[in-house]
Amino acid sequence: MQLLRNADLKSYNTFGIAAKAELLARFGSVADLRSLLTVPELADRPRLVLGGGSNVLFTHDFQGVVLLNEIPGIDVINEDERTVLVKAGAGVVWHELVLYCVQHGFGGIENLSLIPGKVGAAPMQNIGAYGVEIKDTFHSLEALRTSDGEVITFDKAACNFGYRESFFKREGRDRFVILSVTFQLNKAPHALNTSYGNIIDELERTGITQPTITDVSNAVIAIRRSKLPDPTLLGNAGSFFKNPVVPKALAEKIKASYPDAVAYPAGDGLMKLAAGWLIEKAGWKGHRAGACGVHDRQALVIVNHGGATGQAVYDLSEQVLQSVKDRFGVELEREVNIL
Repeated sequence: MQLLRNADLKSYNTFGIAAKAELLARFGSVADLRSLLTVPELADRPRLVLGGGSNVLFTHDFQGVVLLNEIPGIDVINEDERTVLVKAGAGVVWHELVLYCVQHGFGGIENLSLIPGKVGAAPMQNIGAYGVEIKDTFHSLEALRTSDGEVITFDKAACNFGYRESFFKREGRDRFVILSVTFQLNKAPHALNTSYGNIIDELERTGITQPTITDVSNAVIAIRRSKLPDPTLLGNAGSFFKNPVVPKALAEKIKASYPDAVAYPAGDGLMKLAAGWLIEKAGWKGHRAGACGVHDRQALVIVNHGGATGQAVYDLSEQVLQSVKDRFGVELEREVNIL
């Protein structure tokens, strides 16, 4: 076990923000993690578990220990004629899991292709895209309780999933470390979800009339690459803001002034608005403020053009929040975890 001191975190967050960790260590198994948690030097320090660092913004150095979750493995643990349970280590790259499932004919997460990050963060954030969320195929997960090292299995109800939320992002934060996640997926014939976004248009563009899960995955990959910046080329954390849920009356008021406003029913007299549309209409799309800015193809994404500080990115997000509130009366919420 190696402890790195004053470790550079730039390569461990997709924003590419330069920040330091007082200490940094890696773990690739439950035994490794338990050993780390018993090291006296780490006992009283704040802890931060990182996977792919795809949903964090460092606004300052981390005065504590950063633990890199690198638990590997993808295994089929049970199957019948129609369904299959696939278990993946928390340190597996999310897109690699999606590709594995698609290649083996396991359907349900193909719409989540190319989302950055690792498997362990998926249930924490209840990641979602193109009409699908993790909770739709989630079966269970294993997490280690840091107070005593016990491994506990959580079912869907215990995870308390919400919109980009879960028990592990709220009450369970800093109390548990996710070790593995198991998904219940389907075998052919698959029930495809192609009605969201531009998936149908992309399939038609490529001449596909009877799509497979591979076709849907490829369509999602093409759409994401056309709209979203590659974090290996331009620092970002994907969607910086959540799509806001507002009273129907407010949504209708906005629609009355802006007929092209993007809004979807959200139940109980509520509507979900597209944060990207609100930000673009407020004039931020393509805006640049020094080394950071709002992406020129997707206003939901804040980017690091190179050399931006986390504080500068945060300050820009504050300006965007205030601008949208002033113009539309809508309060946006950050999806990215601010550290």
